[in-house]
Amino acid sequence: MTTSGSLPTTMRAAVCREDGHLVLEDLPVPQPQRDEVLVRVTACGVCHSDLHALDGHIAFPRPAVLGHEISGTVAALGPGAGRDGLAVGQPVVGAFLMPCGRCRYCVQGRDDLCEEFFARNRLGGQLFDGTSRLRTTDGETVAMYSMGGLAEYAVVPATAVAPVPEGMELAPAAVLGCAGLTAYGAVRRAADLHPGESVAVVAVGGVGSNVVQLARAFGASEVVAVDVDADKLAAASRMGATVTVDSRDPDAREQVLAATGGRGVDVAFEVLGRPETFELALQLVAPGGRMVPVGLGRAGQDAPVEINLMVRRSLRIIANYGARTRTDLPAVVDLADRGVLRYRDVVTRTFDLADVDAAYAALRAGEVTGRAVVTMGT
Repeated sequence: MTTSGSLPTTMRAAVCREDGHLVLEDLPVPQPQRDEVLVRVTACGVCHSDLHALDGHIAFPRPAVLGHEISGTVAALGPGAGRDGLAVGQPVVGAFLMPCGRCRYCVQGRDDLCEEFFARNRLGGQLFDGTSRLRTTDGETVAMYSMGGLAEYAVVPATAVAPVPEGMELAPAAVLGCAGLTAYGAVRRAADLHPGESVAVVAVGGVGSNVVQLARAFGASEVVAVDVDADKLAAASRMGATVTVDSRDPDAREQVLAATGGRGVDVAFEVLGRPETFELALQLVAPGGRMVPVGLGRAGQDAPVEINLMVRRSLRIIANYGARTRTDLPAVVDLADRGVLRYRDVVTRTFDLADVDAAYAALRAGEVTGRAVVTMGT
């Protein structure tokens, strides 16, 4: 292992032992193994996916450290981790989707379908050798949701980190690893958005506000933001939405149709993962268009799809989970560095690690416009 000096033996981490609760504990600082990086965490984004796991809506082992989008500096390199130019002391962001680089999908460049990530991490809270890097001081195994970013240090596979250029603000840059990356995958990969096409974004929180920005950046003619929260709609306007619609209005669909000449949008993004928003997004799509579901719902949750609507209007549903981390995360960082993706503006609230429960309570209550981050104060 390569380090620039001695590391502390313990760190603070937010540990989930029962649904809905996080407790600060002192855990041993994890050690990176081959092709892994130890990151001294500056900030970790607060995402609904964590909330699903925290509240038990998505099954995940306990005890666990959640948090899956981070920024920080490289504190140590495991063997082989520096061959792509990573160095101790380098500022980086870490992505939630951590590709193994070896399975059949990774070899095809489909990091978003990595077999090892879904089998090892999402089901077992482990890294690719079948073990977690996290333990309690008594030796109890602690599962990792992605890299387990709600801690002062986190181990991340080298495939899932990207350097941050000098001048970028590190704490808000944490959201690039999920909110930014997922939005990029939705707009660039799943939708394959073309200049001049019209877009609706249903739910404009952390990921949705990035979808709005990237849709404009990739040349969308109209970007209609749809949400129930006036503050989020106002923020979406500042991010580039050309029209905003309160989805609680009885004529919300008609307002979207009116904004697009009566035909609907070429692409509708659904970014919340609820049956009612899924159904609404599909109703907004013009004939021949596509709907891109992005938000995760509760385990086993489904949504109605009208068969005749799909068939007669030749609609397509193209789901999106993250993006192709090894190529797309550097692209997202570059867009942020050039000011195309206004990552600082997406982050509207900052919590200290000691207040991590309050951060997720605010998210649960719908009180976060854009994205909140938890800073480690290290």
